[in-house]
Amino acid sequence: MIDFNARIVSGASIGNIILNENISLYINEMYSRFSITVKKHFLPDGSERKSYTVDNTLSVITDKDGVILSLGCNAHYQGSYNGIIFPGMEITDIIKLTVSQKIYNGSIIIDDDFGVSFILPPPYDEIADAISHIPSGLTINEIFVSDFSFWR
Repeated sequence: MIDFNARIVSGASIGNIILNENISLYINEMYSRFSITVKKHFLPDGSERKSYTVDNTLSVITDKDGVILSLGCNAHYQGSYNGIIFPGMEITDIIKLTVSQKIYNGSIIIDDDFGVSFILPPPYDEIADAISHIPSGLTINEIFVSDFSFWR
């Protein structure tokens, strides 16, 4: 059952939706319990992606066959990553609660965990190369779960 209070599990799940499963397992519940917005995207290589936004809180990104490739949530989501980090936290709090922070592709990877990324808002997603370039009061509103290990 989809749950906006469920923990955020690196490389595995958000909201009890699990990576690499097919959206068909969740689609009936999504449409019967939530407001859903669907957008179709095409990547530069021509591959198709669909993003399902669930109650303006949870994002489910699939390939053209419906396989779930990534999951995201924003500050409306109540679950946490490792029981200590929530969407909507300030960068200073995230730094205090983690050992290391590195910026890759407009996201923060903490403690070398490439199964979860913390999305930097504009313009910092384009201009920040190090955590010290980010204002301490900046709020990180989006967290995504996927396999980001190719960023290494």
